[in-house]
Amino acid sequence: MTAASQTRFLSASCTPQAGPPVRVVVMGVAGCGKSAVGRLVAQQLALPLVEGDDFHPPGNIRKMQQGIALADEDREGWLRQLGAELARYPEGVVLTCSALKAGYRDSLRAAAPGLLFVHLAISQAESLRRVGQRAGHFYPPSLVASQFEALQDPSAEPGVLTLAGDAPLESLAQSAVDWLAGAGRSS
Repeated sequence: MTAASQTRFLSASCTPQAGPPVRVVVMGVAGCGKSAVGRLVAQQLALPLVEGDDFHPPGNIRKMQQGIALADEDREGWLRQLGAELARYPEGVVLTCSALKAGYRDSLRAAAPGLLFVHLAISQAESLRRVGQRAGHFYPPSLVASQFEALQDPSAEPGVLTLAGDAPLESLAQSAVDWLAGAGRSS
């Protein structure tokens, strides 16, 4: 069995249309692999990568470093900035962003009509394990539970592919690229 065939599709509520431009958010809780999978997807599609964490204002980073979960108000400006970044790339872009709540995803969709999402779903235990192993990242393990409390399952929303985030990174990226290209359309 190849790594690609080991990827489990948890759900796909919509199959995107084939052809460019592709604007996609690789999303999920802390430690799900957003950055790594997003980088691979961007490379395979020859698209720019926008790392959402790079746009957090210093105040948000300080809060998270201190173990304080961000409130919706803390994320408003950050999401507006990410929406502006999406709008800068009408020819296609890959964005990594937790996009935990439906309202956050709707904000990004408003900035980039037709925006697609690849949700990397992992368990809270796996997220805690991965975040605990990250060296030098501002997000502490103590905030993992808050991510799961905030997460609103996107699987029933249009334009969302949910993958089991415990699969190999290359397999996850290939599954996302195949979906984005329209492979495996359900009838």
